[in-house]
Amino acid sequence: MNRRALARWLLALASSLLVAGAASAADVHVMISAGFFQAYSELVPVFEKKSGHRVVTTRGPSLGDSPEAIPSRLKRGEPADVVIGVGASLDELVRQGLVRADSKVDLARSEIGMVVRAGAARPDIGSIDAFRKALLDAKSIAYSDSASGIYLSTVLFARLGVADQVAGKSRKVRGPPSGEQVAEVVARGEAEIGFQQVSELIHVPGITFVGPIPRELQQETSYSAALASAASEREAAEALIRFLASPEAAPTIVKAGLAPMSAR
Repeated sequence: MNRRALARWLLALASSLLVAGAASAADVHVMISAGFFQAYSELVPVFEKKSGHRVVTTRGPSLGDSPEAIPSRLKRGEPADVVIGVGASLDELVRQGLVRADSKVDLARSEIGMVVRAGAARPDIGSIDAFRKALLDAKSIAYSDSASGIYLSTVLFARLGVADQVAGKSRKVRGPPSGEQVAEVVARGEAEIGFQQVSELIHVPGITFVGPIPRELQQETSYSAALASAASEREAAEALIRFLASPEAAPTIVKAGLAPMSAR
């Protein structure tokens, strides 16, 4: 083969390899709620570098019927290959035919925690009676519009017998993308105490993390990932879920204030 023919062959080979590489890379569309987002945001660049895929992220609450909520987005037909959110909400999406039941993978567990503004006194919440007193003594209370807030406002306050007493001083906070985290409201002094998943509280500046609510009252939340029924990039989506559930992802998940399922 002469030099000119060799050059043409090498050019053709390089072009074919470039096309093959482009064809194998995919845009993976992910819908995710706030609870797992801190860990996810650190893990995605690692996945993209390792896989060559690009992850396109849309945020919204796991539950509810607001326009930004994941169920609303899926029903509108917004693109999604992977859905990450509260495990129970994914089960409901399975029942609605929006998520594939056989693809669900649990990623992490979380507890509900409480914060006060930095520098404020830390209420005692180490027992059920102390926790009830903290709720009654607080001048204002903030909770999220997703799983933890729904549990507090519809179940826990009533169980403690304080629903009527706290109703007038409680505020539901709409979360990202158009809203904010409960801890940000507390940091500004707009609520004396605030409740949300621990992973959504501990990284916000201007607050003091008091601790998880008493174990007897705790609602442990699992965060899971699954394929959307309308997923167009199934292979790449499955690769992302495997990575998020892998032991490699566990240290980042722990740093975010969650307990990885891979550690069990």
